[in-house]
Amino acid sequence: MAWRGVSSRPSDGEADAEGSGLPLADLGKPRRGDARRLLASLLAPHRGTLVVAALVSLLSQAAMVAGPLLIGLAIDRAVPDAVAGDHGTLVWIAVAYAACGLVTAGSQFAFQVVAARAGQGVLLELRARIFGHAQRLSLDFHERYTSGRIVSRATSDVDAVQELVEDGLDGLTTAVLTFWVSLGFLFVLDVPLALLVMSGLVPLSVATVWYARRSARAYRGTRTTSAAMTTQYIETLNGIRAVQAFRREPRNAGIFRVLNRRYTEVNTETLVLFAWFAPALMLIGNLTLVGALAVGAYRVADGGLELGVLAAIALYVRRMYEPLDDLALALNTYQTAAAGLEKIAGLLAHEPGVAEPAEPGSLPERSGKGREVTFDGVRFGYQDGVTVLPRIDLTIPRGQTVALVGETGAGKSTVAKLLARFYDPTTGAVRLDGVDLRELTTPQLRGELTMITQESFLFSGSVADNIAIGRPDATREQIEEAARALGAYEFIAALPDGFDTDVRKRGARLSAGQRQLVAFARALLADPAVLILDEATSSLDIPGERAVQRALATVLEGRTAVIIAHRLSTVEIADRVLVVHDGRIVEDGTPDDLVAGIGDDAAGDDAAGGEGRFGALHRAWRESLV
Repeated sequence: MAWRGVSSRPSDGEADAEGSGLPLADLGKPRRGDARRLLASLLAPHRGTLVVAALVSLLSQAAMVAGPLLIGLAIDRAVPDAVAGDHGTLVWIAVAYAACGLVTAGSQFAFQVVAARAGQGVLLELRARIFGHAQRLSLDFHERYTSGRIVSRATSDVDAVQELVEDGLDGLTTAVLTFWVSLGFLFVLDVPLALLVMSGLVPLSVATVWYARRSARAYRGTRTTSAAMTTQYIETLNGIRAVQAFRREPRNAGIFRVLNRRYTEVNTETLVLFAWFAPALMLIGNLTLVGALAVGAYRVADGGLELGVLAAIALYVRRMYEPLDDLALALNTYQTAAAGLEKIAGLLAHEPGVAEPAEPGSLPERSGKGREVTFDGVRFGYQDGVTVLPRIDLTIPRGQTVALVGETGAGKSTVAKLLARFYDPTTGAVRLDGVDLRELTTPQLRGELTMITQESFLFSGSVADNIAIGRPDATREQIEEAARALGAYEFIAALPDGFDTDVRKRGARLSAGQRQLVAFARALLADPAVLILDEATSSLDIPGERAVQRALATVLEGRTAVIIAHRLSTVEIADRVLVVHDGRIVEDGTPDDLVAGIGDDAAGDDAAGGEGRFGALHRAWRESLV
């Protein structure tokens, strides 16, 4: 499918966004009611402030629209009295008019202050909800929902809501109150002319409904396309090394041209709709004014209406329709914000795939540093419906180091993700000292289990801060002791600012081996009962791997550990090796036993006493070293 309005046959170097794998629309289809419910929940804590703001605004509008009534009284009463020598009425009307001006100015100031406080409170809560919810969502969500789209929700969509809160609501409130308060004064002055003016509400309502429906669709398109552009920016810049290494610049530029063109089209559509709507409102207002003046002038000439009343009516009609420019802009802002709120509501509607327990359980006291891990009849498949682990039954005694080996896609990392509770089993249970992980809260589990990956992600900030992530209350002495125990103290102390050195984005200031040592120091300081190493040494050179191997002996001592590794040099430190094939454990034994072909043939696939899968892998590895 190509973009609407864009050729489906890209030019040289240009590709359609869908063909790139770039998501064009949000997961799921949020309903309009979702946005309204989200807005209501955000406004609920500020009900009192909003009531005060509404009362102040009503006072402001009442004072403002009292002006034409005073002018009408001046024409019909005060001026004739002044001509007759009585200036009292004219003076009182002048004082009242000045007082109305002061009340209008003061109440508008109060409204701006009160509304600003409520609005900023709404934005504060909205940003906090998005950020907090994005962190709570499970790994499966983040693997499907690109980070660029989440950034778009938290930036451009929140900006749209901010524009509504800061400017749109003021314009909308002013326009609506001015219109209806002015219409009320018209009925006080003259009912027939007020009914004539009300006839203008019919085309006004038709135009407003037409604009609301058309612009809602258009603004949803702007939010979706804006998110796709943000995603393209982030993915391109995050992968800039690969982009430049593989000369992907022309293809990325092609994808961006499609997105940019689409964004221009949908924005142009919204501008054209507004270009129709705003003049239509003014035309309706002017025709209504002309009709009221024509009928009113005829009645004045016939003696059925006073001239001052007609002047006041003309001013009220003008005041009714003058703010409609603001109403059009406010509706424009509202539609943008509503589309943004729909997208945000769609994000917040996603529930974490790994839910917190309604009634948390508790773990028994640790016996030593480690805990027993059990996979009890575990079966698992991702959302695509393909079963990855047909059935896993496994017990890892406390303090034992187990290595998982097997070809790519065998299911090793899935086992680790289930143990870390990034996912829950489809059936069966993963247990820690007999307690189902689903009975533990996230803080409870993270206090017992740490995972070190190949990437060893470091956050911008000091080395000390990165080591203390798993234990924020650690003292500087404890941080340095952890680094010293792993042999990382010397290289950290040699950095420009020692432990206070900023590692920069993703730890770019450190080598791969140094980042890995910092990650191990982080794990040692956190003191987990269970440690998962997911290919933690696969990206290191030989000296770096040896340094990490020495650190591993310190980190693993007494703990339960699961090591996923392609390098058999890492496997050799394990007490036990599990060979995984097609989601099943097919061999189980010590490294030496499996090399000798005397381990447990867990799946019954290999001949007893013959060379098994691990033996073949080990032999091939040894031959590669020759």
